[in-house]
Amino acid sequence: MRNDHNLAFLLKYENIARFENGCVYILDRRIYPRKKVFVRCQTHGEVAAAIRDMVTQSYGPFQAASVGMSLAAHECRELPAKAQLDYLSRAATVLATARPTTEKKMRLITDGAEKAAAFAIAKGESATKAILDYTLKTLEDKYARIAKIGHFLAEKIPKDGTVMTQCYADCDLGMMLRACRERNNDIKLIVPETRPYLQGARLTASVIYDMGFDVTLITDNMPAFAMLQKHVDVFTTAADVICMDGHVVNKVGTYQIAIAAKRHGIPYYCTGNPNAVHPAIATVKIEQRNPEEVLHAMGRRTAKKGVKGYYPAFDITPPDLVGGIVTDKGILGPYELQNYFFLD
Repeated sequence: MRNDHNLAFLLKYENIARFENGCVYILDRRIYPRKKVFVRCQTHGEVAAAIRDMVTQSYGPFQAASVGMSLAAHECRELPAKAQLDYLSRAATVLATARPTTEKKMRLITDGAEKAAAFAIAKGESATKAILDYTLKTLEDKYARIAKIGHFLAEKIPKDGTVMTQCYADCDLGMMLRACRERNNDIKLIVPETRPYLQGARLTASVIYDMGFDVTLITDNMPAFAMLQKHVDVFTTAADVICMDGHVVNKVGTYQIAIAAKRHGIPYYCTGNPNAVHPAIATVKIEQRNPEEVLHAMGRRTAKKGVKGYYPAFDITPPDLVGGIVTDKGILGPYELQNYFFLD
């Protein structure tokens, strides 16, 4: 049984990104659930463009990059061995740098794909298949780790409690819900919409609903008031980067909700493992996206021509606002993340 069993449509491996018939297909999360459309990428450059253009978000870009490396291997399969390796090295850079904030984490994926390909090429085997096998293994391993995270987080949620989340926590969200179901804990969830791409409204709320839990959508300016009115017990998010110094980098808006949670005595649990490649917050580059994107919603302009926009894709939550980092080895305080690497 695969580790994506009993999860929502959005969390099934094939529904995120897949390699098929010499192309990569990526679910267009920009328009889901209104439409189920897979963007067809015929080159690894098109995969990188899809990542950059927000066709997929959260963990999606990492899977897309991995299968994108398979596509790159398919593109150069007729070249001599050395030329294939050079081609894959260039492709890895194209894919890993598609979005700057997560480049270092993405490099771990593309490096692994390169190694799998090099081993296959040295044996005269298919680099494309080797990378696809590597992709499936990394997915299975990742989902197994996140299942542990889901169980640890579920232990912190009161019976029939209320949880607020932010943006799209992807598999972390699904595993938490699956763990709550196993505990017969019928939790309720409050979900901010997450402008300008509305991931909370379209992705997070869809996963929660599909998995059979009560979900209420709020606008991005309601979290503090909703915390009181809806009696929120726990605030939780995933993270794009968890620095070793305890700073959390996540979808912009997380910081202000964490402030409100602290004010109201609501614990904030961030899910994910600390990133050793980011020893301190100074090593993180916050992506500044096209300001025009905030002047539109679902393809329609919402502001008068001449109005300016500002769009940092992520914000930074300092460790003093974080109640705990929920890892696959247990829950650690934000100031003790070095201990993660010494735990079994």
